[in-house]
Amino acid sequence: MTDPEARLSPDALLAQVQQNDAQAHRGKLKIFFGASPGVGKTYAMLKAARRLREQGVDVCIGIVETHGRADTARLLEDMEPLALREVRRGRLTLREFDLAAALQRHPTVLLVDELAHSNAPGCRHPKRWQDVEELLASGVDIYTTLNVQHLESVSDIVGSITGVQVRETLPDRVFEAADEVVLVDLPPDELLQRLRDGKVYLPEQAAHAVRNFFRKGNLLALRQLALRLTAEQVEGEMRDYRSSRVGGQVWDAAEALLVCVGPHDDASLVRAAARLADALHARWHVITVETPALQSRHEARRDHALKLLQLARELGAQTAMLSGANAAEAALAYARTHNLNRAMLGRSPTWAWWRRLLGRSTTALLAHQAPDLDLILITRATQTLRPAAARSAFDLPQAGALWRRYLPALLISGAITLLASPLRSYFDLSNTVMLFMLGVVAVALRFGRGPAALSAIVNVLAFDYFYVPPRFSFAVSDVQYIFTFGVMLGVGLLIGHLTSHLHFQAMVAGQRERRTHDLYELSRELSGALTTDQVAEIGERVVQASFRCRASLLLLGMDDSLQPGADAASGTALPVDAELARWCLQHGEPAGHGTDTLPSAVLFYLPLKAPMRVRGVLVVDPGDTRLSTIPELRRLLETCATQIAIALERIHFVSVAQDTLLAMQAERMRNSLLSTLSHDLRTPLTSLVGAAEVLASQLAAQCATPCATQATVSAASLHAQALIIMRQARRLAHMVDDLLDMARLQSGQVTLRHDWQSVEELVGSALRAVDPAQLAQHPLHIDLPADFPLVRADAVLLERVLVNLLDNALKFTPPGTPLGVRAQVQGAEALLTVWDQGPGLPHGRERAVFEKFTRGEPESSIPGVGLGLAICRVIVEAHGGTIAAANQPMGGAAFSVRLPLQTAPQLEPAGDAEHEAETGKSPAAATVDPAAHALEPTAAPPTSPELP
Repeated sequence: MTDPEARLSPDALLAQVQQNDAQAHRGKLKIFFGASPGVGKTYAMLKAARRLREQGVDVCIGIVETHGRADTARLLEDMEPLALREVRRGRLTLREFDLAAALQRHPTVLLVDELAHSNAPGCRHPKRWQDVEELLASGVDIYTTLNVQHLESVSDIVGSITGVQVRETLPDRVFEAADEVVLVDLPPDELLQRLRDGKVYLPEQAAHAVRNFFRKGNLLALRQLALRLTAEQVEGEMRDYRSSRVGGQVWDAAEALLVCVGPHDDASLVRAAARLADALHARWHVITVETPALQSRHEARRDHALKLLQLARELGAQTAMLSGANAAEAALAYARTHNLNRAMLGRSPTWAWWRRLLGRSTTALLAHQAPDLDLILITRATQTLRPAAARSAFDLPQAGALWRRYLPALLISGAITLLASPLRSYFDLSNTVMLFMLGVVAVALRFGRGPAALSAIVNVLAFDYFYVPPRFSFAVSDVQYIFTFGVMLGVGLLIGHLTSHLHFQAMVAGQRERRTHDLYELSRELSGALTTDQVAEIGERVVQASFRCRASLLLLGMDDSLQPGADAASGTALPVDAELARWCLQHGEPAGHGTDTLPSAVLFYLPLKAPMRVRGVLVVDPGDTRLSTIPELRRLLETCATQIAIALERIHFVSVAQDTLLAMQAERMRNSLLSTLSHDLRTPLTSLVGAAEVLASQLAAQCATPCATQATVSAASLHAQALIIMRQARRLAHMVDDLLDMARLQSGQVTLRHDWQSVEELVGSALRAVDPAQLAQHPLHIDLPADFPLVRADAVLLERVLVNLLDNALKFTPPGTPLGVRAQVQGAEALLTVWDQGPGLPHGRERAVFEKFTRGEPESSIPGVGLGLAICRVIVEAHGGTIAAANQPMGGAAFSVRLPLQTAPQLEPAGDAEHEAETGKSPAAATVDPAAHALEPTAAPPTSPELP
């Protein structure tokens, strides 16, 4: 018996079902993984692809690099390649993988070599693994190759082992999401021998490679790393299998990691955190705190912190950029809010003595304020791998920025010194000190903490030199003034620090208040918008005002294409890339500036995601606002886009509800009108038909009586006119019956009388009910199997369906053209088909002909009101079936009725046996004598052409 505690929870079952459904529509990724170049990954991939091709699988080559190896090139023979895309870069012409051609070709399996390759500028994605992800999302299976040094989390380890910095990397999540990883392994000695034999590189390249990268120690370390990563991948697959198949309960990871990065940290901290989080199976967050000190630094340092956040997002972390005067307090509040029990920080190998003395580092503050938080310190690299130009940009502040902040502080101190000079004879020195303290506050409020500290020091020196006796000297006559100077300096520094802190907090609070107010205004105005044009105008105006940038909205039109906004007519619209906007709409992912899809683009494209579907695209020109890189601004912009999308969806469904309400009212009025007309016309039409029949019978009797020739001719003429009156009255009565039946069916007043019916009897009754004169003009083919099962249906209504279909075929089929009825069993359904070889149905109107008052040709000389097929549809759907119309390849139309089959009661086979014994024939195929209108068995199949 299954343990109840071991059963999966409903949420886990739902998540598993959703995951399985997503995987069913997604392609499979198979990675041929190796420790280094030359181990045979491409060769193994091509061998596996050829085996699939021999089994009949559609295999296509997207891009394969042979590197001049003859044995690898031979495997490409007889394989279908895709044409490569040529990208010009200066005087060079690069040949890159063509993603658009691969999506159009859409093979079952596509070979894409070198997964970590960087695409040339101008391609849709900057990395080849992003092309592969789009192909997987479209349902294409991918075979690809990858070396261990190209994984982002271990690239720094490989760099320290080999001394070579790897530039082309991919996030570990791509490797972890692979459906199958095939390790292609080769011992180092064999690899070195292949290198000497020229099977990896050309001889001159091989000698250089052996001296550098391909050293035996490097190969052993890389091989160990590849084996370990492959083992971890297999272990993850085993855990997934155990949790989904065996029934083991899945718990959330108890470990949670917080990584604090700053302008002095490097990528090794983020990569180490990714490895630790993966080893602990922990969720991890990466944050940076924007303090006043960070705001006063060079812009490049702030950009460096943002790049670290971007790297963390690519490695699978949740990122945030916080604002606060104290980094430790902000980080601790974030850890408490998100229940993170470990913190990882970078530690400098050299620390200034005054920092060690004061203990004011973020690490020390966290250790003091949160003793329950585990701290992990990672030593920062003493030498970074970035070029000298970038290093100088980080380490040297701009002189202009310094003078713009510190020179005014000196000028303010000088101005206060001059201002206090005429007041020296009126105020004591203790009161004059207040003017200098006021200057420190003003400098701190306007220019920040550093200039305030400088102003405090300069004010103390100026006060001593110009006002404390002996004047114009730094000598002090009274020792008490030394205490005054110390207190003055300390108070000045403290006031400057507090004033700068309050100014920063007020600025941050003002920004948050403004953003909250903008969101409130956006929600309030959108709630009153009644049209999509109003939503577009409000959305563009609020986004431009909130983010200080240009914005434009592209909304979905009636044909599901993107329509430009109102600013397109005024000429102020942004230069939108239509192809990139369409990609953003189809995939529901951001694109353009700062994203993984065409990051070199100038504009940022954000999908308008509503609960039901994507309603359009928000296009933003970020300029220098860094909307796509700062997480908080990005989330705020996404929130605005979501509000706009919800407003668009609300307007859409309000319009749909109004149209539905109008359609229901029109339908109700139409049904009432049909019911009234049919009841009012039925009685006089019945009387007219009866009188016409009596008149026709009397005139027929007169024509049969011997009399004068002239009287006979007159009676015959009147008899013909009476027949015309009778036929037209019957046709009009038939239309009125259709109107009445349609009104009853739509109002739900008809109750089905289900009973077991023979299809052969239904077809026979329907043939007897149609016009015999028209039926006699067409060769009729009946194909009813002898063992066709009984159907449970209302005999009168189902016969009406067959009569209407036969009348429709007779009406539109020229005389002499064959028509017929056939029955088949398809699965659990009975298929009845009425076909003809007439002109067929107009293209595109196969479904419209079943609507009320709709005909195949709107203008036709053939009489009718377009209700017969609509009645058929309502009756068939009331029986739980479906009806469809289509044109046949050989010409003509075929109307197919599908009815569900049920288990019929057992019938005695005596009647069928006696029939076969008497006739010696099977009723499997029959023809109909148009004169008798009854089903008669035939000894031979009909000579007219049968439909397949």
